[in-house]
Amino acid sequence: MKYREILVFVIGTTPQIITETLYALTQEFKPPVIPEEIHIITTSIGKEKIEEELIKKERLSAFSKEFGLPEFVLSNKSIHVIEGENGQWLEDIRKTDHNERVGDLIANFIKEKTSDPKARLHCSLAGGRKTMSFYLGSALQLFGRPWDKLYHVLVPPELESHPEFYYKPKRDRFIEIRNHNGKLIKKIHTRDVHISLAELPFIRLREKVPLNGKSFRELVAEGQKEIDMALIQPLLRVDLRERIVRVGEVSIDMVPIQLVIYTYLLRQKINGCSFPDRIYCFDCTDCFLTLGEISKRKALEEMLKDYKKIYGPFSGRVEEFIKHWGEKGGIDQDTLRQNISKINNTLKEFIEDETLYPYYTITPVGKHGSKRYGIRTEKKKISIES
Repeated sequence: MKYREILVFVIGTTPQIITETLYALTQEFKPPVIPEEIHIITTSIGKEKIEEELIKKERLSAFSKEFGLPEFVLSNKSIHVIEGENGQWLEDIRKTDHNERVGDLIANFIKEKTSDPKARLHCSLAGGRKTMSFYLGSALQLFGRPWDKLYHVLVPPELESHPEFYYKPKRDRFIEIRNHNGKLIKKIHTRDVHISLAELPFIRLREKVPLNGKSFRELVAEGQKEIDMALIQPLLRVDLRERIVRVGEVSIDMVPIQLVIYTYLLRQKINGCSFPDRIYCFDCTDCFLTLGEISKRKALEEMLKDYKKIYGPFSGRVEEFIKHWGEKGGIDQDTLRQNISKINNTLKEFIEDETLYPYYTITPVGKHGSKRYGIRTEKKKISIES
């Protein structure tokens, strides 16, 4: 597959990074990578520097002509300047809220560009403030695909940010190296200079964890939450039509009466939460119910809805269920205790990992006579299919 190659930079005041990276991609890579788009995330000062050195002094155009490459055009659509709270361009990144805005801009930009499966991103960490480089690498971890790349450009230390070195020219020339007082230290032959791109590996979380946050901070919090829960608890899925409970990859058959009791408590976990804004349930048991509450007609009516999904609304089994338990006004507490015990025994039989077992069984909490029952699984890990 032929990708549309997109080059992404975070730049401070070193526009040399752009031409040095282009040199490595087009002259050192086999096959060469010819970008169709170049995007630069920078400050207002960085934008001025890029426009002065690469556009007005025509260094970018000279590079393209020297190596017979297509003209690389930098326009206002190519240069993305970080904005402050008032919408004005930032000259530098010095405050906490400035860093927040950088993170949001980079994360949303990478998210947008990676939405196109035909595009391949080549992202350079070199050239920006450390926080900008961090955010770019992190954004790729969140949204990068297997074909997206992350690089750091490598040049001799004496030539890093050198005002007269932008790429290795075809015709050899001297580059003068001077100290801070302007004294000549040495001259470097450009023929001896090597420019290379170090490809940096990164962990790709895309498609592994659901990410819907709008800010970088929200995205990281969501990702961390999903990772934390994934390490502890596999997904718990209930398939009412198949009469199966799945814990991760393990499938567990349940008889209908036990399945609707179990599903009722799972629905209580999802819909009866007293703290919907909390990220994790952890040890919270506020959604747990007493046997008296589970045995009421209201609970029976909810279980009946799932019972119909198991057998179909016009099954004789449904009529029997209604006749038997409807006349009593609910499932009596002794029957509930017996079925809860059977549910837990069934789960214990199939869930071999003893550290996982307590998260999926129906757990009693509280003192004898006032016990409440529920399931400790994180609500975000529960899926009920019908």
